[in-house]
Amino acid sequence: MICVSLIKKSVSEVLTALKTLKLAEVRLETLPALTQDDVTAIFSCNAQIVATCRPSGQSDAERAQVLRWAIEAGATYVDLEIESDSSFKSPLTQLAKEKGCQVIISYHNFEGTPDTEELCRIVETCFFHGADIAKVACLVHTQAEAARIIGLGDSERPVIPIGMGDAGRIARVAAPFVGSPFTYASLNGEETAPGQIDAKLLEKMYTWLKVM
Repeated sequence: MICVSLIKKSVSEVLTALKTLKLAEVRLETLPALTQDDVTAIFSCNAQIVATCRPSGQSDAERAQVLRWAIEAGATYVDLEIESDSSFKSPLTQLAKEKGCQVIISYHNFEGTPDTEELCRIVETCFFHGADIAKVACLVHTQAEAARIIGLGDSERPVIPIGMGDAGRIARVAAPFVGSPFTYASLNGEETAPGQIDAKLLEKMYTWLKVM
């Protein structure tokens, strides 16, 4: 399944985009001065939605408030950074489990891809912190690094392996074929991470692969 990651400047733009999507990630940190009514409007849509609010000048308290609103409004998933303090993650994880919202604990490395042992340790840490799904996104420089990322999908528990950068695109394509719940794609080329593939192009690739 393809999760379209939305980075928009207004709530109205997000709502318009969600009308055509089955699964989307909404990057809440890009939407200024959000109110609870705004968040409720977004997460009451028919689409399955990942609530994400990355650190970007807001306090943890402000980010936590927005994510609480999203969970309470019906978010399908909430994405919490592995490096966030437990005082931030734990209350949101507990609320999510009470509301039937799946928790994604995510790791991002914008410099490179650790070795296999370290990657497996990161996955274990994600689940230790209450993840229903572990997400590991690393900048990929070589085919060997891409293979390490893809290999994380070979797990009894759900893992989303993401290769960032041009060399990591193969990991984005391969993810659903190695057990990932979904892979992330952009809308009309509006990337939220380096190497993200446009959703329409990715759909065409999957159609072809299924036929073959």
